[in-house]
Amino acid sequence: MESWPEDIMSDAGGSERTLDVIAIGRSSVDLYGQQSGSRLEDIASFAKSVGGCPTNISVGTARLGLRSGLITRVGDEQMGHFIREQLDREGVATDGIVTDKERLTALVLLSVESEGVSPMIFVRTDCADMALNEDDIDERFIRSSAAVLVSGTHFSRPNTEAAQRKAIRIAKASGGKVIFDVDYRPNLWGLAGHAEGFERYVKSDRVSALMKSVLPDCDLIVGTEEEIMIASGADSVLASLKAIRTVTDATIVLKRGAMGCIVHDGPISDNLEDGIVGQGFPIEVYNVLGAGDAFMSGFLRGWLKGEPHETSATWANACGAFAVSRLLCAPEYPSWEELTYFLKHGSKHRALRKDEQLNHIHWATNRRSEIPLLMALAIDHRSQLTDIADELKVPHSRINAFKRLAVAAAARVSQGREGYGMLIDERFGREAFFDAAKKGFSWIGRPVELPGSRPLRFEFSQDIGSQLVEWPVDHCIKCLCFYHPDDPEHLKKEQQQKLRTLFEAARRVGRELLVEIIAGKHGRLDDDTIARALKELYDLGIKPDWWKLEPQHSALAWKNIEAVIAENDEYCRGIVLLGLEAPADELEKAFAATTVAPSVKGFAVGRTIFAHAARQWLSGQMNDEAAISDMAGRFEELTKAWLRTRGL
Repeated sequence: MESWPEDIMSDAGGSERTLDVIAIGRSSVDLYGQQSGSRLEDIASFAKSVGGCPTNISVGTARLGLRSGLITRVGDEQMGHFIREQLDREGVATDGIVTDKERLTALVLLSVESEGVSPMIFVRTDCADMALNEDDIDERFIRSSAAVLVSGTHFSRPNTEAAQRKAIRIAKASGGKVIFDVDYRPNLWGLAGHAEGFERYVKSDRVSALMKSVLPDCDLIVGTEEEIMIASGADSVLASLKAIRTVTDATIVLKRGAMGCIVHDGPISDNLEDGIVGQGFPIEVYNVLGAGDAFMSGFLRGWLKGEPHETSATWANACGAFAVSRLLCAPEYPSWEELTYFLKHGSKHRALRKDEQLNHIHWATNRRSEIPLLMALAIDHRSQLTDIADELKVPHSRINAFKRLAVAAAARVSQGREGYGMLIDERFGREAFFDAAKKGFSWIGRPVELPGSRPLRFEFSQDIGSQLVEWPVDHCIKCLCFYHPDDPEHLKKEQQQKLRTLFEAARRVGRELLVEIIAGKHGRLDDDTIARALKELYDLGIKPDWWKLEPQHSALAWKNIEAVIAENDEYCRGIVLLGLEAPADELEKAFAATTVAPSVKGFAVGRTIFAHAARQWLSGQMNDEAAISDMAGRFEELTKAWLRTRGL
């Protein structure tokens, strides 16, 4: 870990800080128009994300490895719950978030109309975050952080101003740093109309007077040219910097958009360019909203870690470049891994959103959750169950009810614990999906392949992307492909094209992808068969989150597979084993054989668990409870076997 400045490692009482920075202020749900180049009036669909400058910064700093927290208010409704849950996923400390029982969570509607033009509507009438008050500021929470970040907008009302000033007093008394994000939105100060959410500057002596009173308490001040001017009340940027310097010794960071930034850490000369400049990055501007918050996140990663200002500014500019090259705010901010890769390798694309490697790192390092272990009951079978139903002369509608029993069986074993999952199909599993959503499974997958198809075909439509948009965001796409590296070239190319299309669609709609490869039914399975298959798909740029593979006959086969994954995708979640209706004792041996391959994280097994119960229940020889107990027993047996092989 990098060395910390000694004066911020502990508070005045000598206790260790648990957080690096706490941001205070706005927290909203942003609804971004998904049609770029459209008026807000013409937007047809929206993407949802957390928003509000302090909230964005708390996410951005967390992704860069800082220990961040947030103080705000959210409503006691679904949007407020979303903000809390998303911040938890991002690793942001939520101790300072107050649930407002009376007010709704703020909303913002936005669109990208043209480069640099993004109409915004703030839905903030008596909203939760603007009701923040002094009582919401917990002294212990403030003292736990090396720094607090206050935002300009939250000085716009007496109650929010009082809350931030209290936080400043506590921070300074305990030896913490105070960061001021000028964050000037004229219409949130009542200086512009509802339709002027994108307006950046309206001169106001009232606002300037208030902000000037904050400046002496600050250690770091960050703002655009317009924000620096409103903070000082002067009529030019240079005059503003000099005016600010007369009241504070704080480091001043002037954000200049495409021109990068200038850091002033001493006297202000007559030449604006005399400050410290970080490396800039020439990229295509897609959406400027949220770029300042990304910039602040990058700068704080350096500044709070005691890095030279040049380094902090370079990191800040790079984070801003990521933000302006993508659509949303916080979801688009880089992880530390993504940032360091970009700084080392750059990009051949001016539009960073088109860089596949950066996008892959971004996706893989910002996944919704970690799943280090996965034990899944697979009940996504369709043809196998329809065959049994036809044999028994039972209507196919009965399969739907049986799949609900399978969910109940898996839930009986999992009991809400992490590491358990389900594979369920859309054709017969609609009601089962609803059941599974309430059981606390770590992972739910659903197939897209047409059962038995070779070459691969999708089940409902070959326009796979249109299907995926309707799926819950936490459902993982599963696709079985009967693929062998020795297949005829025309067959391989057709299957490869299908898998590449699916991979691109998955990334476009933000869903995880599991690719299941079964080679043994259509050719020889030796020590390098599966490794070769995976290498061919990796060479096409296909990088699924998961692989599902058949058991291998040797340790060497697993080592070869392991090597291919390690060489091509260090961020792969891992491999799960399929069962192919093998007896439980054979599967346990297959589990044990995978100990040479750390990438194998678990299993997704179906017929070994449900085949007996399916036949008995569909024929009327087994009631619901007996079927649930039978499947639960077999599933639990396999989970225990897996855990034994891992010493768990």
